[in-house]
Formats: sequence, C-alpha cells, structure tokens
Amino acid sequence: MNIAEVAARASRDAGGVSPALLEGYLEMLDRVSRTGRRVARDELDSRRALGAAAAEQGVPLRALVDLYLSANWLCWGALPAVAIAAGAEQLRGVAEAVLRATDDVVVALADGYDQAQRLQVRQEEAERREFIDDLLYGRGDLGRLAERAEHFGLRLAGSYLVAAARAGNPFTDGDATTRRVESALLGRFDIRDVLITAKDGLLLCIAPGTAADVPAEFARQVELLLTGERDWQIGVGRPHPGPGGILRSYEEARTALELAGSLGLTAHVLDAAELLVFQVLYRDRAAIVDLVETVLSPLEGTRGGARPLLDTLSAYFATGGVAAETARQLFLSVRAVTYRLDRVRHLTGYDPREPSQRFTLEAAVLGARLLGWPAGP
Repeated sequence: MNIAEVAARASRDAGGVSPALLEGYLEMLDRVSRTGRRVARDELDSRRALGAAAAEQGVPLRALVDLYLSANWLCWGALPAVAIAAGAEQLRGVAEAVLRATDDVVVALADGYDQAQRLQVRQEEAERREFIDDLLYGRGDLGRLAERAEHFGLRLAGSYLVAAARAGNPFTDGDATTRRVESALLGRFDIRDVLITAKDGLLLCIAPGTAADVPAEFARQVELLLTGERDWQIGVGRPHPGPGGILRSYEEARTALELAGSLGLTAHVLDAAELLVFQVLYRDRAAIVDLVETVLSPLEGTRGGARPLLDTLSAYFATGGVAAETARQLFLSVRAVTYRLDRVRHLTGYDPREPSQRFTLEAAVLGARLLGWPAGP
C-alpha cells in the first residue's frame, strides 16, 4: 500500500484538506487489521491532537471526517490483512476491527476538535470583554483600540451611539435574552454595523450614528423578549465620533437611565438628547444642592411639609402654567391651586406665575426631583 498516494487521494476527495492531518492513521489501520486489537490510548491521543490542530487551522469538522472516511475506503483493498484473508469469516473479522477503529478515531478527532473550539471561544470571549472594558472606560492607546475594534466589526473612524437596556434581572454575556437580541439584530443589519454586549447588568447596543433605525429595532426586540415585564427601560445616547465618542454616548445612555430612576420617568425608551437639561443639572451636584436649599428649603416650614407644594409646582409647570388643568390633575379646586402658588411666592420670594422668576423655581423643582428631596436630605 502506497501510503503517500492514498493520503493524497483522500485529501483531494475531501476538498483539499491537508493530508498531514492523516499522519500515522493508515499505518494504524494496517496494524489493527492484522491484529484485530483496539486502538491504543496513545494513538487516540494523537488523533485528539490532530483534531485540535484542524480546528486551529479553520478546517471544518465535516471535511476532517470526510478525509478519514475517504482514506478508509481508499486503503481498504490495499490492506495486507484483507489480501491474505482466508474466507468470508476472516474477512468479516478484519472489517469489524477496521470499522471499530474508525469509530474510535472519529470520536477522538471530534473530541479534540471540540476542545480546541471551546478554548478558542473562551479566548475570544475574554478578548471581547477586555475590548469592551477598554472601549467603555477609555483605556489604552486609541490607535491600537481602533485596530482591535476592526476584529469585532467596528470602524471607529465614524460616529457611534450606544443604547443601554436595563430590566428587573441583570443582563449577562451569553444569557438567553442577550443571544436572542444579538441574533435578531445581526440577522437584519450588517454584522459590521452592530455590536451587542452586556456590561454591568446592562444590555448594550453599539451602532453607527447614521443607523437611526437600529435603536428602535433594539427596543422592539427587548420588548418582545421581556413580554410581561413592565420595568424595563432603554437609554439612548447621542452619536459622537471616534473611540471617545462611544464612551461619551455610553455615559449619556447610563445617565438617562439614572435620571429616569430619580425623576420617576416611566417611558420605556429615553433619548439622552431630550434630557439634556437634566444632565446639565445632574453633572453639578453641588450647584443643585445649593439651588434647592436656597430656593425651596423655606417650604419645609409649612404644615404638611414641602411635598404638597412641590407636587403643585411640578404639575403647574407641566401644564404650561394653566391653573385649571393643574387642579384637574391634582384633584383640587382652582382656588386651592391658587392658594398654594401664593404660599410658594410668600415663602420663597419667587412667584411661579411671573416669567422672570419662574425659571429659577422650575430648575429648583427639577433639582429636587434629581436629589430625591424632601424625602432625602
């Protein structure tokens, strides 16, 4: 039996898979056919190593198995034990030994292949997590970061936005919801346009700033998968250019979610662009505290505390300064609303009905909501 010739023919039959992946196999079949023994442990270990090598080279498992099965039928007639078999019974024994060895070998190949693939997946996941951390925390050299981004389908020369979803249960990489959202979005959009990942319990969607329909589809998929859950929300940051733009958009998305918790916003999708005034206040906590303390602290001295007057101001500002509509929302009489507005003017020195003074009061009320005042200090 010409081993090199059989290996070359098997390689061609399997679509050009390297014949080196058969190393030692035909000699093994020869020994097994002559002795009828099982494949030895060290021989199976060598197949596992070759299965792992095939995975590392990117050879499909189907092609690897095809290579070995092709080698089997090509060498069968040339095996010395087959040529000298005396009768059908002896030939059947040779065939059983060869088929059993083939079965053991294919299982060992697949085992080594699977182990190598699992290791590659773990390494890929670790690299992906490290890349996401560096991207969202602004770590590392920007040039190197852009090179690594290409591997994950992002071209950081353009502008990107980040949408961040939160729900009752934290999201994690690899959980069922994360995988299904990723599959749905990558099935609709170019894989180079979208990156789905989980970070700090949030499900993130990173997409080009020009792809305005991606956040909407992301929200739709989250809603479909969280049917029956009411407390999910998505913060959508504004698009910004470059690697630092992703970090900035991510911070805006997270801030939008934090603001929703502070302000009691119930909308499922929160656009950071629509919350800019809150973000300006939110960034300077010391200024908010000073504003609330200076303008609103006198309201605490009233009977019943500051809460009723704050609720009246919030409703009054939300209705555009219409006392009748404010009364309907608060289930009060117009006279009661007017009385409360007068109390605010008397206690604070700011008249909510006076345009020049209204802005200060409205900003202070927003600040109070951000701080959780007067329930908190």
